[in-house]
This record gives sequence, C-alpha cells and structure tokens, in this order.
Amino acid sequence: MGFSGHHARKRFGQHWLRDESVLQRIIEAADLQSTDRVLEVGPGRGALTERLLAAGLKAVHAIELDRDLVDGLQERFEAQPGFSLHQGDVLEAPLELSDGRIADKVVANIPYNITGPLLERLVGRLDRPVDPPYQRLVLLVQKEVAERIRARPGHSSFSALSVRMQLLARCRSVCPVPPRCFQPPPKVQSEVICLEPLPAAERVEPALAARVESLLKQAFLARRKMLRNTLAGVAEPDRLKELAASAGFSLQQRPQELASATWVALARGLNRGD
Repeated sequence: MGFSGHHARKRFGQHWLRDESVLQRIIEAADLQSTDRVLEVGPGRGALTERLLAAGLKAVHAIELDRDLVDGLQERFEAQPGFSLHQGDVLEAPLELSDGRIADKVVANIPYNITGPLLERLVGRLDRPVDPPYQRLVLLVQKEVAERIRARPGHSSFSALSVRMQLLARCRSVCPVPPRCFQPPPKVQSEVICLEPLPAAERVEPALAARVESLLKQAFLARRKMLRNTLAGVAEPDRLKELAASAGFSLQQRPQELASATWVALARGLNRGD
C-alpha cells in the first residue's frame, strides 16, 4: 500500500520536490486564505498537498495522471476535510472541484513537456482567456520557460510567449529551484513563478487580441530580422511606417525589442485601417 515500490517515471516527467524551503515559498506565494478552493496539478506523493491541507483551506482538489500514485494519495489524505482527487490527464480532465465549482487558485509542479498546453488551459490565449480567471497561479516550471514568461523587452529571453503572458497576467519570480531540490534531480534548472491573471476590464479585447496574436506569429518566426522585413505585407510600406511611428517604434528594431503595449498599439492602428 501507499507509495512503496513506486519509482519516479520519466515518461510522466516525475521529479519529487523535497526541499522544505521551496515548498514553504510556494505556500507563501499562494497567499492562502481559509476560504480558498485550490486546484493542485501533479501532487505526486503529496509533499505539497500536505502543506495545502494544513493551511485549513475550504477545499483542495488534486489531479494526478499516474494511477499507481492515486491509491497512496487516497490512503494518505482521504480522511482530510475538503480533500478530493481525480485520476487523469490535466490537459483533458475536468478542472472543477468535486462539488462542481471552480477553484480560486492553482498550485502546480508542471511536467515540463506539457508546460505550453497547460498554461493555455489554465490562463488561456490572448483572444480566448480563461474566464473567469483564477485569482492566482503558483507554478514550478523549467527556468528557461520562467525567464521567457517574465522577460522584459530587449532581453534575449523576450519572446512571443513573454508578450502573450504579460498581456494576460501579472508575472513574477518566486524563487529559483536547483536540481538538488528534487528526487530524482532533473537535468535542468527550475523556478517557481506566480501569475495573477488580469481581470476582464484590463485585458485586450478579443478582436484586438486576435490581431496581436497574428502579428506575434509573423514577427517572431524570424526574431533576429528587422521588423521592416518580418512585418512586410501587413500593410503598405508607407502605411506601415506611419503605424510604427504612431506606436512608438522603428522598423529597424527587432521583435524582441518591442514592449507588449507597443504590439497592442500597432494592432490597434491596423484594426482601425481595416
């Protein structure tokens, strides 16, 4: 019974977080309240689950893919008030809690091979954000991805993902997580990040968001080229120069040099000309 004989499985991207200080930083970053309903993705053997339940929350709902871990988790936590568990793939499983309600917050040690699609499921896309949004997401991700999410314009890590996420949420780093904090240790560095999705009133409206997304896809396909080349075709050359000047950038710049607000300004100018 329990977890005896179970070993971390590479195909599930399993690396058990065991560092007490990092676990505590995750709990602190979640800013837990007694009324919170928390969705935990990938509880593993329950190191973080135990701390979530100890916080006296309204509910903790965990989704675990590995069938062989489910019995151990049930045995360990089923007597805890507010605990529920679903076995399945978080990319396909219902995210509602056992009573059918939506969680307020998400805590997840994300398998690195599903980071992109899981972010889309939990935060949404520019033109289709999750609504209503979660209050807060505290995610353990690969450091490279964390750097891209929170990078500022001009940084080598700034990318289309940076623009998308920063237009959808306030993003900040919580703490670095070196390989030694896991069992078994991964081959990459990790980081805990905190995302606070923007309320509807602060998000980019759908038609404008769709245009921003189109621009990002086109421009970042060749991120080292100047925008006069990567944006060629979105408008007549003279019109594009006018739009660039109005949005406050030069076509001699490269995609990673433009702030999120600048992409929105360019998209707005293009939409006005449609």
